[in-house]
Amino acid sequence: MTAVLFDFSGTLFRVESTESWLRTVLAETGYTLPEPELQARARDLETAGALPGGATPVEVPADLAGLWAVRDKSAELHRTAYTGLSRRVPLPDPGLHDALYERHKTPAAWAPYPDAEEVLRTLRERGIGVGVVSNIGWDLRPVFREHGLDRYVDAYVLSYEHGVQKPDPRLFSVACAALGADPRETVMVGDSKEADGGAAALGCRVHFVDHLPVTDRPDALLPVLDLVG
Repeated sequence: MTAVLFDFSGTLFRVESTESWLRTVLAETGYTLPEPELQARARDLETAGALPGGATPVEVPADLAGLWAVRDKSAELHRTAYTGLSRRVPLPDPGLHDALYERHKTPAAWAPYPDAEEVLRTLRERGIGVGVVSNIGWDLRPVFREHGLDRYVDAYVLSYEHGVQKPDPRLFSVACAALGADPRETVMVGDSKEADGGAAALGCRVHFVDHLPVTDRPDALLPVLDLVG
């Protein structure tokens, strides 16, 4: 294998919990809620699937279904879809929904999985090209820079920058071309069989990891090093 492509959310990084997300934004904006109500609102936001990178919606409202299906094709669609879900949950001020969306884009809202740095560094030492292929509506590069992992990434291929989202093989093709890699000599690592599995259509080998909290998944990326030899 000459290259490895990684998904972002749930693969290399995990977003903070929904409760932490809401608690932080309330603190930053000067709003307070009684603790039981705060926890209840956090549970409602999680059920709604309002935190990008967090839990998927239990049910997508009918009026958002069409938008939800293409949410990662542009920054505007992504924001509209997720704030649309967030607004199903009453909060002290309507502006908090936009503040929540902005919070999730900050490096502080994300943590790398414990083995991410070791795996990326080892791939670099072995001369293996590394790309990040993500369905996303914003620039994740600052997250990698802030956590010291940008130096190990050779190419970022983000859905909103190309108007194409996984599992469309075109996004993986762009990534392979950016790395100068033959898809048949490339591994795609991700947490979604539906989205990341699209790489198989190009001939890529696909390896899946579980989308778990950082504390519950210390070493799931390490087997990738054995796949590339």
